[in-house]
Amino acid sequence: MALKALDIYKLLPKKNCKECGDQTCLTFAMKLAQGKGEPDACPYLDDNAKAVLGASTRPPIQKITIGMGSRAFTVGEEFVFYRHEKTYYHQPGIVYLISDMDTEESIREVARQVRENCLTRIGIDLLLNGVAVRADSGSGEQFSRAVRIVSEGGDLPLVLIAPDPAVMEKALEICGNYAPVIGPVTPDNVTEFCEFARKYGVTLVLKGDDLPGLATLSEKCLSQKVQNLMLDLSGSSGRYVREATLTRQLALSREVTAFGYPVFMDASESGLSGVVTGIAKFASVIVTPPLQKPEMDAALVMRQNIYTDPQKPIQITPGLYRIGTPGKDDLVFLTVNFSLTYFTLQGYLEATRRSCWLLIVDTEGMSVLTAVAAGKLNEFVIKDAITLFKLADEVNHKTLIIPGYASPLSGRIEEVSGWNVIVGPRDAAEIASFIEEELKV
Repeated sequence: MALKALDIYKLLPKKNCKECGDQTCLTFAMKLAQGKGEPDACPYLDDNAKAVLGASTRPPIQKITIGMGSRAFTVGEEFVFYRHEKTYYHQPGIVYLISDMDTEESIREVARQVRENCLTRIGIDLLLNGVAVRADSGSGEQFSRAVRIVSEGGDLPLVLIAPDPAVMEKALEICGNYAPVIGPVTPDNVTEFCEFARKYGVTLVLKGDDLPGLATLSEKCLSQKVQNLMLDLSGSSGRYVREATLTRQLALSREVTAFGYPVFMDASESGLSGVVTGIAKFASVIVTPPLQKPEMDAALVMRQNIYTDPQKPIQITPGLYRIGTPGKDDLVFLTVNFSLTYFTLQGYLEATRRSCWLLIVDTEGMSVLTAVAAGKLNEFVIKDAITLFKLADEVNHKTLIIPGYASPLSGRIEEVSGWNVIVGPRDAAEIASFIEEELKV
């Protein structure tokens, strides 16, 4: 079981020497309890304390980085079962599947889709993560050919699926040093695959007949000094949900350390429904056939929503933004720095084809209504933003259009800032009609 901060504190020397980088031993204990520090940072711990703390404070689910360079992605290192308890840190990689029996043209097209497809939402680029190559031919030469084609760009993380060690070795000669994921590892090939892991530093995907068999396989890999592991829980939707839930619970409680690894899911038969299930239920790498664009976009948006910190809204940098090419006589709209609010309003303003100014004030990422209720959006915040971003230097007038939900602030804003206030619509979708009918512009 994970130790609490006070339990950890009892094992520390209580010198408050600051040599660990923290001001006090209690601060260091709190960091260890959150999995954000290493016991070795304390120079005065005895070996027994290091052993106890090392087992208790390391992440309950192993952190693994897949691929090299700018497209590499990290999975694992999770600490909670429910997202609202804290947050999920590392979103699952969505990996498109190809067969080594596909034509060269088809393989290149899938690699191109993974490399180039991008959905930009609330200012964030949502990307696919890699390519999985499956050895359907049973030929080492044909498998390595497909891997070589995908590897030509040198940037896409790879998942190599071939149970035959001889076939797998041919592919690893090409890409083994680029941190691919390889599997499936079974009791029949575990010795050879562990040798690959030690030689190339690859991550192994373990496939057992059941959970006890999977735990045994995990322990055998650990006994052979291999620690970068993933658990293949692929199966029917019902079975996957049951096993993913159970292994997550046992890993987080540290009751079964053999399950303390990221989850691999093969959705090659189920497609989008499998991808959605994997995103919702703890998968770290999801292999799927290429999806249609609407399906891909839906999966990427769902992943972004689930893996956004619920306690820390996505924020836009406060400032004065241009919509089009505004001049000194153009309108000035005001809103908060909650990114969804900003990008929604930006879209509707751009649709009017009228240039204007957009003043973004800092409300710590809260929406307009929430910020008003919490006091994060008030007349003084707005007055300070007008001064900080030198709005008066950019326009000849002193008129500010505020969101409809901020209407209770209008009089106080005028009194404190000296600017005239016009209350705009509550819904950004009404911006165009508001400009034409209310402002007569």
